[in-house]
Amino acid sequence: MNDLKKKLEDNIFQHGFDVVGYSPPTVDKKAKKEYLYFLNKNYHGEMKWLERHFAKKIEPKKMWDKVKSIVVIGLNYAPKKNPLFNNLSLSKANISVYAQNEDYHEVIKIKLKKIQSWLLDEYNLDSRVFVDSSPIFEKYFAKIANLGWQGKHTNIVSKEYGSWLFLAEIFLPIEIKDLKSQIQDNCGSCNKCIDICPTNALINENKIDARKCISYLTIENKGPIPFSLRKKIGNKVYGCDDCLSICPWNKFSSETTEEKLQSSIESKTLAFFLKFNEDKFQKYFCKSPIKRIGWTRFLRNLIIATGNSQNKNLIKYLHIHLNNESSLIRGTCIWSLFQLINKREKRELREKILKTETNKYVLFELGMLR
Repeated sequence: MNDLKKKLEDNIFQHGFDVVGYSPPTVDKKAKKEYLYFLNKNYHGEMKWLERHFAKKIEPKKMWDKVKSIVVIGLNYAPKKNPLFNNLSLSKANISVYAQNEDYHEVIKIKLKKIQSWLLDEYNLDSRVFVDSSPIFEKYFAKIANLGWQGKHTNIVSKEYGSWLFLAEIFLPIEIKDLKSQIQDNCGSCNKCIDICPTNALINENKIDARKCISYLTIENKGPIPFSLRKKIGNKVYGCDDCLSICPWNKFSSETTEEKLQSSIESKTLAFFLKFNEDKFQKYFCKSPIKRIGWTRFLRNLIIATGNSQNKNLIKYLHIHLNNESSLIRGTCIWSLFQLINKREKRELREKILKTETNKYVLFELGMLR
């Protein structure tokens, strides 16, 4: 068994992963109770699959009844520079680090499938592989597997890689024990991640109200972004890295060596994307995780960021999208325009919209603005 463990780890590292650990396929009572509290408080918002998959999350054998060990793998995706600097360029489309190149799900899945084939060929060993999108309690298992500890921002923190680890799992039908002692929580009295959150989504240590989280608002939320949170989003058009970026442990991390995860769209402006249509969106983001939210939600996010940009040169694009067939886009455009135009222009715009608009949501947006 030790021979298998050593060769498995060698194979995992050969495929570009950075850290590996092992966990039994069980979840303790404390973790179950905390997760149920999260759901009962409705902190998950519209992510109803978290409720539907609760039983599978807390019982891995419901995912695969043969599992006896969970191999937890981490892949460093640290950026070249601190993403907090991106908050300063208000006319720039601020995209979360993990979405600035190819979809990490696909990048990691290819690697996992190769490891899975190797296990079958070399040891006649069946397995199951997972990366993020499956109902696996992955942060919990990553902590048990000693990849790091769960930081106050609720994500895994590593002494070597800071807050920049993608997680993946291999379920094995054999028992592999790891004799390493449990990594202790090393956040101490630091509250930087809690303090920096623009929307106060981190309600206290290790707890998050996803309904306020900018990542949730710009990715999972399908409808209008709440009025009270729009200005706090700033220039973020897909996700948010603030709580991860501020973590002091990042000083030990180095840029990812996985080329498919290195930034390729970091410097694109709001104007660059506002010129898109749905067809261009689909083509440009064909390999990106951004494609999953669709053109309408991405455009909604662009329009919110445009309203926060203080850049009057972008007004012309808002007027174009004011005629969009989607009421969500028209309503969001009205809010954005009202952030950038003067009183006379607001009055004229209001009169123009009232002559033609019949959608109740769009008229509600207009009625909320003065």
